[in-house]
Amino acid sequence: MDVATLLFWIVAVILVGAALMVVMLRSVVHSALALVVVFGMAAGIYLLLNAEFIAIVQILIYAGAVTILILFALMLTRTENINRDSNPTNRLWWLALIICVLVGAGTILAVTISPHAVAVTGNGSGQIPANINNVVRIGQLLYSPSSYSYVLPFEIASLVLLVAIVGAIVIGREEDQ
Repeated sequence: MDVATLLFWIVAVILVGAALMVVMLRSVVHSALALVVVFGMAAGIYLLLNAEFIAIVQILIYAGAVTILILFALMLTRTENINRDSNPTNRLWWLALIICVLVGAGTILAVTISPHAVAVTGNGSGQIPANINNVVRIGQLLYSPSSYSYVLPFEIASLVLLVAIVGAIVIGREEDQ
């Protein structure tokens, strides 16, 4: 067993354990903190796949911003008993277990014996060759003047986000007056 496979199994076991903690812990705050571990381990899997950019985005956006947003929403909306039994147990947990087993079995079926399973190509590991840096390639695709560039869609997306922010500010100011 090589180092990458060993690291994958360590990260995968921690990820699954933390995901189970997210849904099984009684405190919503503790569940949100376990969610940080899930996002961090998912970033670790992206790093093992040589997807550094996606791993950085996973940490910054999900582990940082989304989790903080969830915690702020919890702190602002739940005033009493935030630490004690704030995550009630659902009575239909058995139905969720059956659905999870069916989804897991379908995934295993698709990966192992399906005729549509993805074949391993290249060097046999399924990873990007070592001389290609995906962050540099993403930058080249975004801003390259020689080949097709994504500058125009990138700028249009930034304008749409700017309009959304200005709209939120206008709506928020109207409620104050």
